[in-house]
Amino acid sequence: MPLTFTLDPPVTPELRDGLLDLWTDVSNAGGAVGFVPPVTRERIRPELVKHFTAMAEGRSRLLVGHDEEGGVAATAFLTFNTHRLMTHWLWLYTVMVHPRHQGRGYGRDLLAAAADAARSCEGIEAIRLTCRGGLGLERFYASCGYKEVGRVPGAIRVAPGDDRDDVIMLLELH
Repeated sequence: MPLTFTLDPPVTPELRDGLLDLWTDVSNAGGAVGFVPPVTRERIRPELVKHFTAMAEGRSRLLVGHDEEGGVAATAFLTFNTHRLMTHWLWLYTVMVHPRHQGRGYGRDLLAAAADAARSCEGIEAIRLTCRGGLGLERFYASCGYKEVGRVPGAIRVAPGDDRDDVIMLLELH
């Protein structure tokens, strides 16, 4: 059954807890979403609060995918540029699909929903994101229409002696 996507859902305690659980589970399964396992909800909470603050200030929008049981199964944050020369594109951050749902095409569905959401934002012509090299993520994003436009070798230190490339991807919205 496909996910149901909602842009700008009301932030309720249930949504907050669902996002914390999702982010924790994705991180602990080895997902490249800003943390290295093991991680707890309490370690992630300040980062989620930063996203909520950006939403409250109108700098970011939340896209959530719910599964058939109503649980938070996928998410991405669409974040606007504040630089006056870069307001024609936005960032896609914290792109996640719960590990139990992976392999069902939900990642592609999430990216398609994010592109539709970006198209609904006045003046937005493209989406930029970065991903951690070494996991094949750039191939996945490329298969969804994103183009690699830059790479910073060794910019992400996962652990001592384990540096990864920071890969910059772009999707032009036509």
